[in-house]
Amino acid sequence: MEKNLNVKKMILNAILIAIGALLHQITPALGLPMQPDLALAMLFIIILINKDYKTTLISSVIMGVITALTTKFPGGQLPNIIDKLVTAHIIFFAFKVMGQRVSDFVKIILALTVGTVISGLVFLESASIIVGLPGPFMILVSTVVVPAAIMNIILGTILYKAIGVALKATKTEIV
Repeated sequence: MEKNLNVKKMILNAILIAIGALLHQITPALGLPMQPDLALAMLFIIILINKDYKTTLISSVIMGVITALTTKFPGGQLPNIIDKLVTAHIIFFAFKVMGQRVSDFVKIILALTVGTVISGLVFLESASIIVGLPGPFMILVSTVVVPAAIMNIILGTILYKAIGVALKATKTEIV
């Protein structure tokens, strides 16, 4: 029975990573060589559904590599990997601190809000060190990170609800 649950979790995670990768690839840039990061929203959903560190670590590395391969930011490969690793860890431990006192819906909204901002800041800071930025840091935060966070909140919430409906409809229970 335990093996069957692990296979279900792995398949679900693989599907969610694939959807996140596809969304990352097709999401247009916001007028700059940067884009909202829907792969990040999917990563938060994976962390919330699985609730275990190993899955968080593996999923963040995989999502970091995928977003690095599909980035529209020149030289953004390493910053994408760094930001996914750092952000996934912060969100994982934030979820652990919140525990059962906070509903999963509130957790995902907080992750989509705070996590996207953290991810954007880590990405921009690492990119500024590694390859440089196409403009001033604070301008990029206000014109790219904040709009990306707003889009991630809206679209990530829709994704979260859709995945919840799909899991219910298929009677899939991931513990």
